[in-house]
Amino acid sequence: MPDSHSPASAPLVPYKITICGLNELPGLCGDGVTHLLSVLDIHHPLPESLASLQGIERELLRFDDVVAEFPGFTACRPADIERLLAFGERVHAAGEAARHVLIHCHAGISRSTAAAGVLMAQFNAGRETEAFLALLDIRAHAWPNTRVVEMADQLLSRRGALLDGLAAYRRALLERKPHLRQIIANIGRGHELP
Repeated sequence: MPDSHSPASAPLVPYKITICGLNELPGLCGDGVTHLLSVLDIHHPLPESLASLQGIERELLRFDDVVAEFPGFTACRPADIERLLAFGERVHAAGEAARHVLIHCHAGISRSTAAAGVLMAQFNAGRETEAFLALLDIRAHAWPNTRVVEMADQLLSRRGALLDGLAAYRRALLERKPHLRQIIANIGRGHELP
């Protein structure tokens, strides 16, 4: 019988994670959130629903939802991912005070889900695939931003383990929702299909 305290059976994180888009924020901001990660486009104003949040740990990252450098867009840089990981360190250091982490981007599909996968894997070396597969239960529709995951993999020295987890997630998602394959190809991200 497996030990219930073994790392393989332990939860990835001891707090609730919610991922959402801007349109969902007003209904979630008062839901016991202790930590907030916002990932917004460079020029998008700060949502009004966030102004009322007091007494919580916050991080605001600004980069566009692109997976490579494109004229007119600002892709994430290593400094952005360093700030993401520093936020993860603060959440981890908060211990039991970290009860609910809310992560949002514009649509709650790409940047926020990549960030959530990275945060779940950050202190769980060897469980990267498990961390990304957990997204299937946290957010019904997601396609994590590859660039965010690539940079986190490098900064955490995971030697491709985060990318392997991302690929496993995408395979599992496409098994559940095969119609997404054409949608991903249509939005110009077909190179990300497993």
